[in-house]
Amino acid sequence: MTPYKLPVIFCLCGCLVQVHPFGWSDLDPIKHIKSTGWYHNIQNLMRATFRDKHQIPKGKGSYSVGCTDLMSDFTVKGSLLRLYYPSQDGEYHSTVWIPNKEYFVGLSNFLGLHKFMGKFLAYYFGSVTTPANWNAPLRTGEKYPLIIFSHGLGAFRTIYSAIGIELASHGFIVAAVEHRDESASATFYFENEAAVERDNKSWLPYKCLHLQKTEYPKRHRQVLQRAEECSKALNLILDINEGKTVKNVLNSTFDLEQLKNAIDNKKIAVMGHSFGGATVIQTLSEDKRFRGSVHQNFPDFTFVTGKVIGYIFTLKGDIDSDVAIDLSNKASLAFLQKHLDLQRNFNQWDHLIEGEDTNLIRDNKC
Repeated sequence: MTPYKLPVIFCLCGCLVQVHPFGWSDLDPIKHIKSTGWYHNIQNLMRATFRDKHQIPKGKGSYSVGCTDLMSDFTVKGSLLRLYYPSQDGEYHSTVWIPNKEYFVGLSNFLGLHKFMGKFLAYYFGSVTTPANWNAPLRTGEKYPLIIFSHGLGAFRTIYSAIGIELASHGFIVAAVEHRDESASATFYFENEAAVERDNKSWLPYKCLHLQKTEYPKRHRQVLQRAEECSKALNLILDINEGKTVKNVLNSTFDLEQLKNAIDNKKIAVMGHSFGGATVIQTLSEDKRFRGSVHQNFPDFTFVTGKVIGYIFTLKGDIDSDVAIDLSNKASLAFLQKHLDLQRNFNQWDHLIEGEDTNLIRDNKC
């Protein structure tokens, strides 16, 4: 995920951190802010922004969408995934968008902001949900194509939900990998089984690279590890599909046995955004089970910030965010149908692959 100035959104509060107007060296800055007019001004601005259209979009396909998290092996060598899948209709439980405050702190670290900004992000966005039914039962009775998704630099498994939900609503199972190569804003594992029982997470933060001489070899090692993690995620899902017993370390109520014989193992793809796109290329060169790749363009922050903040910090382009993600998702579906030989109606969007739309500029060099 390129920086995008993404929650630089909150630089309007970052100025508070730079000026230090409250003398909070030994006190809680949140309490100081709440005791001043600044807090109420910021809160009013956020409320005004949230009245604007800012929700993560629902899937436009015919399937209801469920969501769950899966961790196999509690160590740092295990897989941590967020799954989006076609679900049964029934009682609805919203999915928390970003489930731990450490991810918000990691985002502020990735963007080079004061750690206070992580608390600010968590305070305002900790209750945001995505339009997926948490731990809903899988819609059984058919086999689904599988997509392994690799996040961008400084991102993590949950902030591409607009893409995962859209694809799942069209009948895909999407496994969004959280990478443990120090390129995620944050990720976690457990030191031992006792830590699992106590839910005592060990956090692995994003590692900043400053010197150009050391950046390339480190990024190269990260891409190699990321490709391995994508293949490992595929192995995990296919093992479950074959009926092998896999324990979810996270003690989810989602029964993994529902996924037995639910995957069409001849229709598997890997997708990624930004640094995840490089991961896709490396994965394709190493693992012949994947057929084709798509590089998506928009993380979820473009939807949750509203027009005011999005305009100020260029989180949104001239084209509406919903139009942009819709074009990207439809082009992705058309691409997947073409290269996975799907018998769907996604070929109705083949023209988008060729750049033919009023909102697209055709690349005549291709």
